[in-house]
Amino acid sequence: MINDEGIYVNPATLRSMLSIMLGKTISRASYQTRQLQGGTLGEVRLVTGMAEASDGERLPYKVVWKTQKKWERHGDQDSWRREYDLYTSDSNQFFTNSLRWPACYHAERNGEEIQLWLEYIEGESGLKLTSEMVEHAAEELGRLQGKLYTEQPDVLQKLSNLSKVDFVKTAYLRSRSWSVLYDYIRSDDCEIPKHLCHMLTDFDHHADEIFLRIEKLPVVLCHRDLWVANLFYSDRKIVLIDWDTAGWGYLGEDIASLIADEANICHMVDYYQQCIPAYYRGFAEYADVSRISDPCIHELILAKFGYRLVEGYKFAETPEDQSLHLDTLQKIYEMKG
Repeated sequence: MINDEGIYVNPATLRSMLSIMLGKTISRASYQTRQLQGGTLGEVRLVTGMAEASDGERLPYKVVWKTQKKWERHGDQDSWRREYDLYTSDSNQFFTNSLRWPACYHAERNGEEIQLWLEYIEGESGLKLTSEMVEHAAEELGRLQGKLYTEQPDVLQKLSNLSKVDFVKTAYLRSRSWSVLYDYIRSDDCEIPKHLCHMLTDFDHHADEIFLRIEKLPVVLCHRDLWVANLFYSDRKIVLIDWDTAGWGYLGEDIASLIADEANICHMVDYYQQCIPAYYRGFAEYADVSRISDPCIHELILAKFGYRLVEGYKFAETPEDQSLHLDTLQKIYEMKG
């Protein structure tokens, strides 16, 4: 079937997927598609239509159709197919009632492309999330990671395609090695305020010691792309989408992202003050965290986003974008105040 937009959907795949989704044998279905996001490497489309069951009942439906072509993320070459590997591994069983990923109704891999048919998630997301919602999400994330850390489920241990535990350190060292950024924050021509440059260069100076501290933290399953656009909140339940960077990491990596990765700048300091205790409170329900005197969240924020924000500032195409990156750096500085 080819719709008005010229998009072809395999009718057998559509009927099979809808039969699982709707819990009825579907004999035929109409569909329309609308692109949610996409590019040269993948497409995410909203598919809607009317399904007709074998008993004659007509059922409206709404589902997300995600295709991803092979590409290589630096240091994580199989990330393009990671969601397929996760969804076909029975990993769904380790989520809680309060925090989960979207249901997957059909997954297939065709050579160097994967296709996923996923539950369409509704709820508050992005900058519409309130401080209370973000704090609650932090606590539920801590609860989930504490549960998995303590129980060590077999399905999790058998997963072979997860990003490596040193992912953040490797990415930081790669960014630091780019002389365009490294030299810029040390130059007299740098327009970033000196106190922010000093925050970054001081991190570089103590990086070896900082990562030794970070590497003493518990290793947990991390989402690794936990920014507000990937978090949906409804009725005190959280759904996280886009798991292609998921892997083993250190306690607090995801909270660092939740606090600083394109979050509401006006609330970043509040997030830092509220989300870390909430996260540890949730984790402590399953594992003893009394020995952890330094969660290293500020250090993880700088490792993950310091040079990225410098790059965004230096190469910003508009004054508004430049201010956004600079204001974010300033809020990270204020977190330790």
